[in-house]
Amino acid sequence: MVWNTLVQAETLSVALSRPDVVVLDCRFSILAPAAGEDAYQQSHVPGAFYAHLERDLSDMSRRGQGEGRHPFPNAQDFTARLSRWGITPQHHVVAYDDGDGAQAARLWFLMRLLGHEKVAVLDGGWARWKAQMLPTTHEIPRATPARYAGQFDARRLLDAQQVQAHLAANELLVDARGADRFRGENEMIDPVAGHVPGAVSRPFVQNLRDGRFKPVAELADEFRALLQGRSPDQLVAMCGSGVTACHHILAMERAGLKGARLYTGSWSGWIEDPRRPVARDVESVD
Repeated sequence: MVWNTLVQAETLSVALSRPDVVVLDCRFSILAPAAGEDAYQQSHVPGAFYAHLERDLSDMSRRGQGEGRHPFPNAQDFTARLSRWGITPQHHVVAYDDGDGAQAARLWFLMRLLGHEKVAVLDGGWARWKAQMLPTTHEIPRATPARYAGQFDARRLLDAQQVQAHLAANELLVDARGADRFRGENEMIDPVAGHVPGAVSRPFVQNLRDGRFKPVAELADEFRALLQGRSPDQLVAMCGSGVTACHHILAMERAGLKGARLYTGSWSGWIEDPRRPVARDVESVD
């Protein structure tokens, strides 16, 4: 069976010994960037490698170039990292984080862009794995280097100029940040508060219930209502830095709505150019 969106903890636990399964621990805290890796070294799913958001899933050398806080990596660098983890296009890859799936969804989407079908996020993440009292270890695995070659599907990645054209065509830009940040009321991360004019708010946590993804039918109903007759590829997801937005793309694919796209720079990239308009609540700021 191919896991291509979510996999349950019980299912993964009986598949850990399979040679075609690779697990990646994506735990990360923006307030303490070393905390996720420290926690991994203390305890993790047996056999899991650690994937650091800023070292492995972003290209931090491109910060300040309009790409936001977590610039999207290029395919060559990302596939080189996959190769060092011993991952090939034939492997089943499972990513997890502390529980909500936000960082794991970033890895999932990166692999989806390569055309990798056999990749899934652990539903409920590390929190549910521990709650089920499934095996853990502090042992760091050794990878057998492999070769992974591929290119991203650039059609699913938008920059700021493309987002402006997207909005001008009356298509949908969905912001996955918390509603208070979207309104500009509680911005503690980025230097400018507010949102892209024309964007709509759907916090990514609305995809979850009790720490796990909502049922497929419920997600499908909610996203179809959001789309209002548009096709899934007419939805572009954004957030603060192009990470939690991937959660929406995962939830949509889980619901059978494939093809949503990502504004890679997201809010932190948008505000790098002070000439771009900013909206707060219903008021627009030039």
